[in-house]
Amino acid sequence: MLHSRMLRFLDEVERAGSIRRASTRLNVASSSINRQIIALEQEIGMPLFERLNNRLRLTESGALMISHVRQTLQQHEHVRARIEDLKRKRRSEVTVATTSGLAAGLLPRVVAGFRLRHPDIKVAVRILPMSQIAGSLASGETDLAVATGLPDEMDVDVFAATVSRIGAVMPIAHALSEQACITLAQCQDLPLILADIGMPLRLILDDACLEAGITLEPIIESNSLEFLKRSAMLGLGVTFLHQLEVDEEVRRGDLRFVPLVDPLVAPSVLRIVHRPGAPLDALPHELAEAVVAATGQDRDEA
Repeated sequence: MLHSRMLRFLDEVERAGSIRRASTRLNVASSSINRQIIALEQEIGMPLFERLNNRLRLTESGALMISHVRQTLQQHEHVRARIEDLKRKRRSEVTVATTSGLAAGLLPRVVAGFRLRHPDIKVAVRILPMSQIAGSLASGETDLAVATGLPDEMDVDVFAATVSRIGAVMPIAHALSEQACITLAQCQDLPLILADIGMPLRLILDDACLEAGITLEPIIESNSLEFLKRSAMLGLGVTFLHQLEVDEEVRRGDLRFVPLVDPLVAPSVLRIVHRPGAPLDALPHELAEAVVAATGQDRDEA
């Protein structure tokens, strides 16, 4: 397909009847338009215009060419209009991939504040396994992802990263709830509600216990972080979660979060990420900034 600039040159020259008048209308030097027409004529091996005294007139080959030009320009405008429609649709929705814990903890408050500022914008929050997050960003299915435990080698751009504390979660009336901090050793004899074996949070705890020679024996296990929270709230035992996953329950006074201070518990990082090489649009960028603000920490661009 001819370059769109060249198409417009040909169309305007035919309409104006001369290169000089087309030059004035397009605000392009006559010599530039003339050179491109001559180059095209040389390429196809036939003249496009008859050069008369005061005007240019299409040759038979020129008439064929200008018909193609106008069809192409019309199609080009149609495609541009559809792209603009897609852009408007895109701007009307922000999609976030995350984990179940953050979807039930930190994000509802963030989304509520965002919707107050942008009542016409739809926010879609999708719970995805770690293995699908990079693909959803690369395909454009999601604008950004918010998660702890994302692999360092994941092919994403990191918008921000903050340390995500892990702690023991228990009812406010629990005997240990008033402590400023707690160790795994203090918890090993308690009724425990743990994430399933193999889940990222459980792996962190199991690795720390192995190093310390401690065994945690759960009375309840689940792959649902929401179930862990509800079970702790009902007084069935103590569980371990990221602080941001129980943010709302702690604010309401339904649960108490006591930070783990074991040096063997590997630090966990909350990352806000997006598609590599593609800066965030204004609305996803604003939502990402709101997530950072909700963590209560300064933005650390990783």
